Amino acid sequence: MAQHQDRPVVTGLLALAGVGVVVGVVIGLVALVGIRMLGIGGDDEGGRAGAQQSMYIPDPVRTTGDSGPQITLATEDPEESEESDSPSPSESETTKDEGITLQSAQSSVSGMEQIDLSGVYPDGEGAILQVERFVDGGWTDFPVTASVSGGTFSTYVQTGQAGENRFRVRDTSNGELSNVVKVRVG
Repeated sequence: MAQHQDRPVVTGLLALAGVGVVVGVVIGLVALVGIRMLGIGGDDEGGRAGAQQSMYIPDPVRTTGDSGPQITLATEDPEESEESDSPSPSESETTKDEGITLQSAQSSVSGMEQIDLSGVYPDGEGAILQVERFVDGGWTDFPVTASVSGGTFSTYVQTGQAGENRFRVRDTSNGELSNVVKVRVG
């Protein structure tokens, strides 16, 4: 015992090193267990893509039946459209069963408030739709596009142009047009 009392610094350093090793091993084991539980790091599948799917998405199936559409999208009155827009032949030839149907979630917004546009385009899978706005007697491209996925699309626009704003979308590949939606800004 006299030998330990003569060298208290060495004994203290040895005890400190021993505690450090024990604490390090415990922290390492806790970290290893945590990593395994969270699934972080390497996997047992050897890095193969798609070895285990995390989500199942069923293939789309066309619905059948004569019950009609499950939802109805609001469109403008055809008589009102003829008076204000003088639609082009391609607009009047668009059939609602196969054409582009557009709707707006808002009918009135403040300046620069988000206007949510969405719709259906059953035969337009993958199509890019250009949003257009009616300005000074003609249609001009609005700097927004939407892509069709699963027969539907959605996007939003913002404008500070006060008053009634009319929007439609145009398929950039074939020029097919949607119906017109009106939103009051201001």
